[in-house]
Amino acid sequence: MGAELDRGVAHERDGRGRGGGRDVTVVGAGVVGLTCALVLAEAGHRVRVVARERPADTTSAVAAAVWYPYRASPHERVVGWSRAGYERFVRLAEGDPAAGVRLRAGVELRREDGPDPWWAPAVPDLRRLGPGDVPPGYACGWRFTAPVVDMSRYLPWLEARLAAHGVAPEVATVRDLDADDLGPLVVDCAGLGARDLVPDPAVVPVRGQVVVCEQVGLEEWLVDESDERELTYVVPRLDDVVVGGTAEEGVDDRRVDPATVERILARATALVPRLAAARVLRHRVGLRPARPTVRLEAEDRGGRTVVHCYGHGGAGVTLSWGCAVEVADLVAGFP
Repeated sequence: MGAELDRGVAHERDGRGRGGGRDVTVVGAGVVGLTCALVLAEAGHRVRVVARERPADTTSAVAAAVWYPYRASPHERVVGWSRAGYERFVRLAEGDPAAGVRLRAGVELRREDGPDPWWAPAVPDLRRLGPGDVPPGYACGWRFTAPVVDMSRYLPWLEARLAAHGVAPEVATVRDLDADDLGPLVVDCAGLGARDLVPDPAVVPVRGQVVVCEQVGLEEWLVDESDERELTYVVPRLDDVVVGGTAEEGVDDRRVDPATVERILARATALVPRLAAARVLRHRVGLRPARPTVRLEAEDRGGRTVVHCYGHGGAGVTLSWGCAVEVADLVAGFP
């Protein structure tokens, strides 16, 4: 937590400064907030980022961050945002190694047969796997290439890009979206904090616990969501492997549970035996900001416009670029 927000920025009466851009305050410094801030700054707006936590302390820093539209609705909008994110991450993987994005093939496993996933149109190389192509006990699966984003590199990369525009996230507690210090145009990327800040009781935490292991030469990711509360995923990054996980809705306990660690590792090593020899580096817990639907819309709050962009569930990284572009379009449309 930071100090109470007690300083503002100079705004013209209508929120416009010299040069035609807008003065915009982004609340939140997770991946969604930083990406919105960057897209807005690149569009010529004067951006301020205020958050109660540093980027490295947000839930985004805990994410395994394989491209995957997990727990995000409405599907028709999420497909478009996901496709935009996929395309941007592909460009980063191919053109900017410092961003920490790599393209990796992997498999999602299913214990029951069913149709292709609803998000399939966003993936260019999805291939269905039959019973003979998946481990015993599984009915089918999908193989595709996905961007894997190493958040320990990617969040600093976003911060560096913002710094080039003169933007440095400020650690401060925002208690009221209508505070005068925020200025006339606010982009609300508060994530789970929107539950109290908006307030929006539809936002609930979904606790995710992961184990970070040393990299033992793994190249492909793997996901099994057969159990909605106890997920299995193995996501190899450049220097380590993120092994998960949990999805405990309504639980906001950030403490590491040793029994959960044992179950996570047991499930993962059953599918990826090479993990048994991997040394555990650290344990992480994050709270996904879930909501029945992502809220991305502008709200007139009596003299102040707030563009809400929160409720991304477990897909903040996946949806970040697509949502940020839409946020910037909304800001550009203001008179």
